[in-house]
Amino acid sequence: MKLISWNVNGLRACLTHGFAESFAALDADIFSVQETKMQPGQAGFAPDGYTEYTYSAEKKGYSGTACWCREQPLTVTAGIGIEQHDHEGRVLTLEYPGFWLVNCYTPNSQDGLKRLDYRMEWEDAFRAYLLALDAKKPVILCGDLNVAHREIDIKNDKTNHMSAGFTDQERGKMTELLDAGFADSFRVLHPDEVKYSWWSYRFHAREKNAGWRIDYFIVSRRIADKIRAAEIHNEIFGSDHCPVELDIDL
Repeated sequence: MKLISWNVNGLRACLTHGFAESFAALDADIFSVQETKMQPGQAGFAPDGYTEYTYSAEKKGYSGTACWCREQPLTVTAGIGIEQHDHEGRVLTLEYPGFWLVNCYTPNSQDGLKRLDYRMEWEDAFRAYLLALDAKKPVILCGDLNVAHREIDIKNDKTNHMSAGFTDQERGKMTELLDAGFADSFRVLHPDEVKYSWWSYRFHAREKNAGWRIDYFIVSRRIADKIRAAEIHNEIFGSDHCPVELDIDL
């Protein structure tokens, strides 16, 4: 099974920069996107052979997740079932016979870390949600998790220390998640490789490859041995993020 995840930073904008062509070329069984920034039906993108599932934020033009699936899931759940966390279209869960696919766009702590306290509440609630799913069947979590976990995952670790996405608190929550029984699929196969999935639009960051790895496939550790490939497609443009891939036997 081939899975793709991509923060498109506005699906309608990404469609004008080759999204449909990249979608076809990547040829995924499940294609998950984050930050759609739209309401259902606004994009007019309907690839043959796929069923679409979307979860939009209540605030228009903000956040949002979507999945296109070749095989229809058994169930589809929007949100994590906690009212205070379920207004921004951030988590879309698809249930399949052998696993859960959780498509997530984690809240950004923002400039000045003004949303860091909320982010910490979110992290604890989301980890509990994942563990409840994992108790039933294995989990595959994908998305923009808005954290570079280790120094190897960011170009300028010293100058970015305690910036949103590279605070000790956010990195610690990722460690807590992994320690709870999950594995970072890219690091399973590429423990020492330096590769990024997001670059600022400022300062020619992508041209200089001054990036961050903040887009992930995280899997229940008990299925980590089934990972066949974990890739970061930094050759694909169209957003300030690039797609990430997981190939897994399930």
